[in-house]
Amino acid sequence: MTSDVRLRPVRDGDLPVFFSHEQDPEANWVAAFGPADPADRKAFDALWRRIRADPRVVSRTVTVDDEVVGHVLAFPIGERTEVSYWIDRRRWGRGYATAALAALLRELPQRPVHARAAKDNLASLAVLRKCGFVVRGEDKGYANGRGAEVEEYLLELPAG
Repeated sequence: MTSDVRLRPVRDGDLPVFFSHEQDPEANWVAAFGPADPADRKAFDALWRRIRADPRVVSRTVTVDDEVVGHVLAFPIGERTEVSYWIDRRRWGRGYATAALAALLRELPQRPVHARAAKDNLASLAVLRKCGFVVRGEDKGYANGRGAEVEEYLLELPAG
């Protein structure tokens, strides 16, 4: 089912699709650490201008049968590289996030790579584990998607 997952550079025409994905309240709740106001198009556009202008960020559109279903990112946090992804909720449970993240990781020469996930986001934790990430710690922080502080796991894809 995941053989049709492809990554390509983000195009201008992908952004309205990404924005529409972020309008899903359930997806925002599950993701937890999303935008403060998913309906704020100006903030969304400003964020994506910064993402696309930063040569240190690897941003890819995820497609299935040439249809945009989400995006994956690798970006610097201090000296570390962290990854994140967003797949349209209507496409959850089909292995697309796992296939997309695995493809992104093949593009990244550096290790270790880091990720974060809310402790109760079992699907995202499964994606990360399938891609080789292991839990290295815990943290908590304010989650816009839930309007509350949320416990999270800090994960790492180790070198080697």
